[in-house]
Amino acid sequence: AAFPQFMYHLRRSHFLQTFGTSPDETAYYRTIIMRENTLNSLVMIQPALLEYSFKHELPQPVALDVQSLKNDIILLMDTFFCVVVWRGEQIQRWCDAKYQDDEQYASFKTLLQAPATDAKQILTDRFPVPKFIQTSAGGSQARFVTAKVNPSNTGGASAIEPGAVITDDQSLRAFMDHLIKLVMKG
Repeated sequence: AAFPQFMYHLRRSHFLQTFGTSPDETAYYRTIIMRENTLNSLVMIQPALLEYSFKHELPQPVALDVQSLKNDIILLMDTFFCVVVWRGEQIQRWCDAKYQDDEQYASFKTLLQAPATDAKQILTDRFPVPKFIQTSAGGSQARFVTAKVNPSNTGGASAIEPGAVITDDQSLRAFMDHLIKLVMKG
């Protein structure tokens, strides 16, 4: 089941979707993928998404899906070219209230530092150095995350649900259904 998922993300990647990018940018992305090892190439095609929360002591890999964008977590997304730390709405409200500066909330401070430490490690170890972005739900830079996640919850035509990603891209489910129809037809 992993191969169709990689095909879905490859279709949406910089390597095949060249709209809005210059020929130089397209050549750059394609040159980098040809030079990198398999693991890095897989991260370029399907970014890694880690969840940091109070529920788990260690970061947990989560699906690259809009359903993973929750209010009470922090996400670290590694696309190889960008490393994004995304905070849910509740986490961002606590940051704005400066709870991390209060000794009573030391666990919250630790939760905030964990993805920053991991992102710093990625930035240190990788060449070319990826762009680092820190954002929150609804923030202007959140587009770096919402552009990569599977839009499984795109909202309806009459009303847009909270947490819906507005996009023209089809969801992974629709892509898989179409593949199944093609296989059954052929």
